[in-house]
Amino acid sequence: MQLNPRQIQAAYIIAIAFCFMPMLSPAFALIMGIAFSLAGLKSKVFSQHTSLSLKASIVLMGFGMNLTQVVNTSQSAFFETAISVITVMLAGYFLTRLFKIEAKTGLLISAGTAICGGSAIAAISNVLNARNHQVSFSLIVVFILNAIALLVFPSIGHYFNLSQETFGHWAAIAIHDTSSVVGAGASYGKEALEIATTVKLIRALWIIPLAIIIAITQKNNDKKAFKFPFFIVLFVVAIIIAHFLPQYQEGFAHIKWLGKRGMVVALFLIGSEMSIKEAKKAGVKSFVFGILLWAIIGGSSLLYLTSTN
Repeated sequence: MQLNPRQIQAAYIIAIAFCFMPMLSPAFALIMGIAFSLAGLKSKVFSQHTSLSLKASIVLMGFGMNLTQVVNTSQSAFFETAISVITVMLAGYFLTRLFKIEAKTGLLISAGTAICGGSAIAAISNVLNARNHQVSFSLIVVFILNAIALLVFPSIGHYFNLSQETFGHWAAIAIHDTSSVVGAGASYGKEALEIATTVKLIRALWIIPLAIIIAITQKNNDKKAFKFPFFIVLFVVAIIIAHFLPQYQEGFAHIKWLGKRGMVVALFLIGSEMSIKEAKKAGVKSFVFGILLWAIIGGSSLLYLTSTN
């Protein structure tokens, strides 16, 4: 039975409302969106707001960043995250050319691997003006590898008898998404959790310079006027406001929650715009690319941390 436009809009409203339920994960929201697309349930009324919802969600999540905790972290953590981000982005650039995959898809997967998974991909996709299949496929790759990391990292840590401190640093550097970093750290121990969370916050902040650099270089590639990512500025402003107004932390926590659920809504909308024809353009090579890139940062960071500690 084919639904009429009004019924399709009603289905979208129900799905978006469901995205605000705590049990719905970002990965499932993306899958739900793809299911809508495969079923032919597409709505321009909602899809036209995908970019805005992404940007707004990123800004709102800035209120949940603990600037004091980041500043108080050791300089070694800043050095580690800087080296890891640069390593992943350079490796991603060369592997993209080697595998001859779409440049934007390679850049999105690299950003998701280097910084903070889905959030980085969402931010960079706006700067890149990436197409839906490029964003969706990048998110799928990162979400799958992120889930694997949550399950296998603690076992690897115990196998190599990593200390709480070493594992915390490793998880923060090599696992894509913040939630899985926290989960892996918590399963390994209290100290590992504290270190992993703090280092991950520093790693997440690299989204700011990376987005600006990509915006500038994208100008040269597309031969278009430079479009500054102002939502990144608002993201920084949100962090600063939360830092200087600690008396409103309870309210900021609610704003952060709204941003996180807004991101879930955005991922649903991204999935709903994807088509099988576009997804095939990414190909198996893009998935292998994501695995290799993750293996490079996971393996190299483990070797570095175990040799220095």
